[in-house]
Amino acid sequence: MSIKLIAIDIDGTLLNEENQLTEDTIKAVQEARDKGIKVVLCTGRPLTGVKPYLKKLGISGNKEYAITFNGSQVQDSNGRVIEKYSLQHSDFKEIEKLSHELNTNFQIETNEYIYATNRDLSPFSITESYLVNMPIRVRTPKEITDDFDIIKAMLIANPDIIDNAMENIPKDLTERLSMVRSEPVFIEFMNKNATKGKALHKLVQDLNMTPENVMAIGNEGNDMSMIEYAGKGVAMGNSIQKVKDIADIITKSNKENGVAYAIRNYALK
Repeated sequence: MSIKLIAIDIDGTLLNEENQLTEDTIKAVQEARDKGIKVVLCTGRPLTGVKPYLKKLGISGNKEYAITFNGSQVQDSNGRVIEKYSLQHSDFKEIEKLSHELNTNFQIETNEYIYATNRDLSPFSITESYLVNMPIRVRTPKEITDDFDIIKAMLIANPDIIDNAMENIPKDLTERLSMVRSEPVFIEFMNKNATKGKALHKLVQDLNMTPENVMAIGNEGNDMSMIEYAGKGVAMGNSIQKVKDIADIITKSNKENGVAYAIRNYALK
């Protein structure tokens, strides 16, 4: 069956190694859209971190979509929320306590702010704030009350500490929540129903398409569910091995405009 929708991760996939959107990738996306193919950015970022790329790609309006917060929200490009899954306040308290045991920094994200509970901010949190265009506020755990709409919670540390944390997260927590290592320095926790794959499934159903109409492109652990869901699951050449192992196709790296190559060779041909 023909490809009618292309789901594309942003960091390490759509963007090159310098976090830039190249002209060749912009042209390839436009070529797909000229053929009537929907292009949906699927990311761990909030919509504030997606909008600059939607603008550069010429994607706008209430019939164009983005999957944000690793599948916690499906939104149209104007920001209207179509599907949403949040964390409970009890989840926040449990993961914040766990961050002390695992020697990591901790933060949550809402639709408006990053809230860090460590007075000494991680440089990775500062970088994240810059990349997603979302301000950071430092708050004590007691100041984060049960009226906060928490979309995701994150453990942040150097890769070696995150390696250790991954091995020591309680099994019951991973069974109750959706957990992904979205970057070498981040472990993210979302509502159990929040994955890129589940969000993509919901959107595809709403658009009266099937998985066979979908090509999904990604590079990290948080992309695996959508790559497995899609009729054509594409791993970037710079993907972690687990992503390459489950993909149907391996394209070029983000240094080599792998998204443009995949669109032209596996969606348009």
